[in-house]
Amino acid sequence: MFPFPSRRYVLPSCTLTRLTRAETQGLAEQLVSLDPWRTLQYQAEALAADLSRPDSSFARFTVRVSGQAAGLVALRYPWLMGVYLQLLAVLPPYQGMGLGQEIMSWLERQARPHASNLWLTVSDFNHRARHFYKKLGFLEVARLDNLIMGGHDEFLLRKILV
Repeated sequence: MFPFPSRRYVLPSCTLTRLTRAETQGLAEQLVSLDPWRTLQYQAEALAADLSRPDSSFARFTVRVSGQAAGLVALRYPWLMGVYLQLLAVLPPYQGMGLGQEIMSWLERQARPHASNLWLTVSDFNHRARHFYKKLGFLEVARLDNLIMGGHDEFLLRKILV
């Protein structure tokens, strides 16, 4: 069973709603102006196309605070006996409010009955994200040299769900 069947999840500080095609381009344009997407030279059109591509194993949600788009979450299931967090982004006006931690707690609760692992990748230069995920119990299990762009490596992170 797919662990993200609902179109809407209400969390204490935000709501996750299924990403709509209409929202995709605007969110992609905001993301490519931020790191890590800026450093990795993502293009808004390509990111929007990836986020809106039909795929039954890919759940995408807009993070909303007081009805406003505050970020994006993209999840892939199944992936190596678990869930792969393909993208978690909180837009700058909403950072520092604990949304990332709240979303990750929700993700663990949703995944636990269906998966034994949570996976994600993080860029070597994204020290803030690496620290964030380490605090949540993720371990760096592999270095993927030049995965997205030459000169920048990605780390594969894993959290075992028990």
